[in-house]
Amino acid sequence: MNSYLTKMSKIFFYQLFYAALLTVSMSNQAIAKNLVYENNWAYLADTVMGGVSRGGAEFSAGALRLTGQVSTKNNGGFIQVRTRIDPIQSSGKIGIKIKVRGNGDVYYLHIRNASARLPWHYYTANFKTTDKWKEILIPFDNFEKSATFMPKKLRSDTIKTIGLVAYGKDHNADVSIANLEFY
Repeated sequence: MNSYLTKMSKIFFYQLFYAALLTVSMSNQAIAKNLVYENNWAYLADTVMGGVSRGGAEFSAGALRLTGQVSTKNNGGFIQVRTRIDPIQSSGKIGIKIKVRGNGDVYYLHIRNASARLPWHYYTANFKTTDKWKEILIPFDNFEKSATFMPKKLRSDTIKTIGLVAYGKDHNADVSIANLEFY
């Protein structure tokens, strides 16, 4: 009888273990999803504060394409597309994985979180594009704060929005993103 109970306890333990493993696996898959899908992104430009940059964003063949003319005239200098993030999606992750292509210029990801209180507060990291699709990993440790009073390190569990941004100089912007997920 005692060996029967021991055997049943082991079976129960393994069933419980595999059920927990399956649950964790499924929840990680749900969190590691591509955040580039239509109607999830909003276009913004420096015109909201008097700048003169022009552009737009459109979906085509499963990718979001940001194009336009970035101008630093009138204290401007950016165009962007931004998406909201549920902090649960990024909690416990160490960075962002993107699949991008562009015109060979440098572009940026801007992250706003709970400590980004003013419009010009964000964490930023740049990446260079080529005319071929490439996957880029950007650890959260590579993001730099834009304002003095923000915490130096970005906390992944506080992310509210992520923006794909062309800014900082006069240029023609052309960048596409087909994948954005946390890793």
